[in-house]
Amino acid sequence: MLAHLLRPQGRKGELLAELLTDFPERFSGRSRVFLARPDFKGKASEARSAEVTSSWLPAGRNKGRIVLHFAGIDTISAAESISGLDVIIPIDERHALDNESVYVSDLIGCVIFDGSVRVGTVENVQFPTTPDGSARLEEAAPLLEVKSANGEEILIPFAKVLLVRVDPQAKRIEMNLPTGLVEINQTNWGKGS
Repeated sequence: MLAHLLRPQGRKGELLAELLTDFPERFSGRSRVFLARPDFKGKASEARSAEVTSSWLPAGRNKGRIVLHFAGIDTISAAESISGLDVIIPIDERHALDNESVYVSDLIGCVIFDGSVRVGTVENVQFPTTPDGSARLEEAAPLLEVKSANGEEILIPFAKVLLVRVDPQAKRIEMNLPTGLVEINQTNWGKGS
């Protein structure tokens, strides 16, 4: 996933989107993308082809997001019809990452281990935002939404200091979690607190 379309931005069909890539410049020179509805696990289904005609990074309260304009989307109502879709590209068109980076989509389905203890499976990745939700907090670690064996949700920071090894091909993430992190998550989140 490159972005998630939020809402119309302007009068000519432009859309404000949440960036899901650390490389927004990848929209420059890329015209063909796909639009798809995300399912509850963050995977896309029934993607349709789309053409990005322009993109730019806004300033002010929407800093950290991107504005996209697609061919054939020239009105506010047309933009509203695709709001909520994800902007994706085929796996074989992704850019190679350095050894320190991993695609968010590759984290989905990975099993988390704290030492030799299986914690659960990654179902989604959350990116912390400002209290009003208007901007992503770049300095905050993303949170892995992990489903434990007993079905409870656990939120685990995807922070370098906690990582031991990430192996997307084996669908395995090894971490060294602080004592009590899993238990406090299950106590607080599992009871709706």
